Amino acid sequence: MNTSDMANSHHRRLEVTVISGEDLHINNRPIKNNAFVTVKADSCGSTSSQDSTKPDAQSGSYPYWDEKLHMDLPAGSRYIVVEVCQRTSSAGDKLVGTAWIPVSDFVGDYTPENYLHFLSCRLRDAKGLRNGIINISVRVVSSSYKGTLSSSSRLPPSVLEFRMPVDRERNGGTVTGVPIW
Repeated sequence: MNTSDMANSHHRRLEVTVISGEDLHINNRPIKNNAFVTVKADSCGSTSSQDSTKPDAQSGSYPYWDEKLHMDLPAGSRYIVVEVCQRTSSAGDKLVGTAWIPVSDFVGDYTPENYLHFLSCRLRDAKGLRNGIINISVRVVSSSYKGTLSSSSRLPPSVLEFRMPVDRERNGGTVTGVPIW
């Protein structure tokens, strides 16, 4: 079993912070309010968890949530699905756009748990046309990481060590990143 197979052989807990949206439209008109986001895993036949933000009642087509959502990522999931919708009183919830984010964007051979990834993803409407951008951060949370700095929690492990060559002029000032385990 290789490293990536072992990494996907169990459920992972994700912390997805939905930060903001940009240039959101329905029928070529900017949305006015009540945009919300639902995040779920591509379940591959199993039931997947999902979580949603509260509707942003004020920011129109550039909503701001800055809301942390938590979900389980089942083994074998290839994507997380981010759906932006608008809540209306008359017609129910309308889909604004969807982004399918590959799990490989935030889980990989050299990415430690608790590493914070910032992603800006293009949304596509129901017809597949571009419809704004969603800005999120994703962290694969290990059981020992609490998300706050206290005496009982530990900091995420360091990933890269940078070493500057002794003779910067001769070596062009290149910085080399070396993974540390």
